[in-house]
Amino acid sequence: MAKPHGPKRGSHGYSPRKRAKSPVPHIKSWPELSEGPKIQGFAGYKAGMTHVFMTDYRKKSTTAGQEVMAPATVVEVPPMKVAALRLYAREPYGLRSVAEVWTKKLDKELARRLPVPKNVRKPSEILKKIDMDEVDDVRLIVHTQPKLVTGIPKKVPEIMEFRVGGGTIAERVEYAKKLLGKDLDITDFIEAGKMVDVMGVTKGKGWQSAVKRWGVKVLSHKNSKKRRKAANTGPKRPGYIKPTVPQAGQTGYHHRTEYNKRILSIGENPEEINPKGGFLHYGEVRNKYVIIHGSIPGPAKRLIKMRDATRFRGEDVAPEISYISRESKQGV
Repeated sequence: MAKPHGPKRGSHGYSPRKRAKSPVPHIKSWPELSEGPKIQGFAGYKAGMTHVFMTDYRKKSTTAGQEVMAPATVVEVPPMKVAALRLYAREPYGLRSVAEVWTKKLDKELARRLPVPKNVRKPSEILKKIDMDEVDDVRLIVHTQPKLVTGIPKKVPEIMEFRVGGGTIAERVEYAKKLLGKDLDITDFIEAGKMVDVMGVTKGKGWQSAVKRWGVKVLSHKNSKKRRKAANTGPKRPGYIKPTVPQAGQTGYHHRTEYNKRILSIGENPEEINPKGGFLHYGEVRNKYVIIHGSIPGPAKRLIKMRDATRFRGEDVAPEISYISRESKQGV
């Protein structure tokens, strides 16, 4: 008799719950743009949360058009350095690197992260040998500048790739060439009122029981000698525990993506948002910052990445903010 078989049911988006490979989040996919070429991502450091009074921009909300109080997250976004340009060709097994162009104006701090190329050729010498018909994707290799942030006790930059989208391939290459060796600003990526997807690694909570990890019920003392565990781990056959059974294990420090987060404001004056005594476990913001509606993954100081929203189909609205709380977070 044939063995009955069926696909696994339920979402596997958050399973298995294992530790992220790196505290730096990664981006697997990018949306297509209809307008001209632009950078499609940016990175910043989570400073902390506050609350704002703003006009409710959500049309279907019961308080639409009224002034409401909303939670908000402050992310410090110092300028990023553009180190190189990379061209890709799409193949059946993924992307293949076609060419790589590095700038001669490399930051000396980049040598802390990787071996810096010394003999750098001019971009024109490399690109003239490339057939642009074979190029399917254009990306920029950029790195952070943690030395500009007082709340981050490190000097080693984080290096990452951001896609250049919109326009033709030739227009993207020209756009990327102009940015080589220059600072990349948050305004090159996004404007106030736009939607973004936020990637981050959540707070790590170590090894926890099934009660905290999965939210199962605490058993009665009459039921079992063990109270904070799953009541039944499965039948006698098959002779193993299925992965769907809630068990103890790693909790937190997972890679997560928050979709459709509204950029409420982009500011240059940190005095407008720094609370008295600074943000908890972070300190004071010194550079440009963005205020995001709601919460985002991770603790303070965690590096987060922003990307053009992939699932948003609404309108871009920049809400009017009348008040930003600067009250002390120290509990005094």
